[in-house]
Amino acid sequence: QLQLVESGGGWVQPGDSLRLSCAASGSTLEYYGVAWFRQVPGKEREGVSCITSSGGTRTYLDSVKGRFTISRDAAKSTVYLQMNNLKPEDSAVYYCAAEHFFCGSDWRTFSSWGQGTGVTISS
Repeated sequence: QLQLVESGGGWVQPGDSLRLSCAASGSTLEYYGVAWFRQVPGKEREGVSCITSSGGTRTYLDSVKGRFTISRDAAKSTVYLQMNNLKPEDSAVYYCAAEHFFCGSDWRTFSSWGQGTGVTISS
């Protein structure tokens, strides 16, 4: 059974960068689309970015385009989210999720989830 573990969150100042990692175990990510979501208290989980199983298509939330980059390392069965020029409104718990041959922004369509990693941007 696929298990996902996120890492790389933390506290940084506005304008700084972080790289989140989503490592898979129990199965490879070879046939999975993988997405990053984020959630703040009281708000619905929001799709941030998604990468298809082939890596050929990557989608982004409008507010992170040009600042965030999603990538995947097949050998390590890991997906990354490089976040640059971070803003306070990027603060959230970030989750990675995976689904067979699917990529999208609706959290309801993903069946495998990590436990989340917290990101706080504040001066």
